[in-house]
Amino acid sequence: MKISALLLATLALTILTGCVSPQINYRPTTKEISFPPLGNVVVAEIGDELVKQGTYTEQDAIYLASPVKIRWAYVIEPGNYVKKGSDGSREYFVPNYNGANSGKITKSALADPWQYVSYNNNNDHIGIVTVFNINISSNASGNVTDKKLPSLAENSFQQTLIYSGCTEDIVTLGYREFSNNNARPAFNNDVEYDLKSSKIIGYKGARIEVIEADNQNITYKVLSNFNPL
Repeated sequence: MKISALLLATLALTILTGCVSPQINYRPTTKEISFPPLGNVVVAEIGDELVKQGTYTEQDAIYLASPVKIRWAYVIEPGNYVKKGSDGSREYFVPNYNGANSGKITKSALADPWQYVSYNNNNDHIGIVTVFNINISSNASGNVTDKKLPSLAENSFQQTLIYSGCTEDIVTLGYREFSNNNARPAFNNDVEYDLKSSKIIGYKGARIEVIEADNQNITYKVLSNFNPL
C-alpha cells in the first residue's frame, strides 16, 4: 500500500521537530518623554526637534537580515518581526505588518498553516510554529538582530517643536503632534517669532530662551515644556 504524498510530506516535516505551547504574554513598554532637560544649553540644526514631550510606546522585535529556509516547507523572509510572547526557552514573533520593512512567511502548498516565528537566542535557532503547535527550526546563522520598534498604542501621544531657520531676527518653528505614532496634520502649525521683541519664545506652554540663532543652528535652553493635556 502506497503512502500518499501528503502523508510523506507530513512525516518529513515532523522528523526532528518538537511540540511547543506558545505563551502569548508580551506587553509593549510605554515611556514618558521630556526632552531636553530644563535649563540645559542645547545646540540644534534646522530640522532638529527643540522640545519634545509625551508618551512613547515601543515593542521588542527582531530583524532578520537574510532568508532562512525551514526544510522544504517554509521560508522566513528578511524583515522585522514583533514579539508576542515567550516561554523561557523561546520567544514568539509575527511579521510587523503595521510597520515598515515587515518580514513575511512563504509557505509550501503541502505545509501546515503557521502561527508564529520562534527564536531561541541561546542556540541561534529560528523556526516556525504551526497551527498544531509543532516547532520546526533551523540555524539563524547570526542573521537575527534585536530591535525596538514603535507600537501603535492608544496612549502614544507626542508634541514637538522643530527648528525651521532664522532670517535676520525672525525665527521660524514648526509645531507637530503625533498620536499612536501617526502625524496629526490638523494640529500642525508653523509660527514665526521676532527676536527683537523678546528672546523668549513659546507655543502651547513650551518656553524657549534663544541665546543665538542663524539659518543653520540655534543655541537655546528650555524654560518649560508643553502643558499637560
